Amino acid sequence: MNEMSEINARKGWMESLAKAPSAVLAQAWQQASLADEFEWLRAPETGTVMVQGATGGTGAAFNLGEMTVTRCAVRLADGNIGHAYIAGRDRKKAEIAALCDALMQTESAAAVRRKIINPVDEARRALRASKAGKAAATKVDFFTLVRGED
Repeated sequence: MNEMSEINARKGWMESLAKAPSAVLAQAWQQASLADEFEWLRAPETGTVMVQGATGGTGAAFNLGEMTVTRCAVRLADGNIGHAYIAGRDRKKAEIAALCDALMQTESAAAVRRKIINPVDEARRALRASKAGKAAATKVDFFTLVRGED
C-alpha cells in the first residue's frame, strides 16, 4: 500500500471507532478477546475543542461553540501506537478505540476488522436505517390546488 492509501484506510477505521455506539463497541471488544499488553502514553482525558461552522456550508468559517471530547494514546508491547479522539466523556470507549487503532497496525488487523470494525459499522447502518424509517413515517406530502382564473 502506498502512504495515501494507508492514511485513508486508517481514517476509515478511526471514523468507525469514533462514531461507534459505545455499548456495541464495548460488547464487540469483549467478545473479540483481543486484549493485549499495553502502556498508556496518554491516559483517557476529557477536554473541549472549538467547533467551527460555515454559513451555508461554504461561507467564511466562524466559531460555532465548544464540544466535549475524550482522547488517549496507548503503546502495545510490540511498539505500535494507537490514538483515539471521541466525542463525549466515555473514557472506556476512548481506550478501546485506541487499542483497536494500535492493533489495526499489526498482524491482528484482519481479526480486528472482522470482530470489531465490521460489526460496529453494521450496527451504525442499522441504527441509521431505523432512524430514517421512523422519520419517513412522519413525512407529509403537501400539495397546492391551483385556482382557476375567473
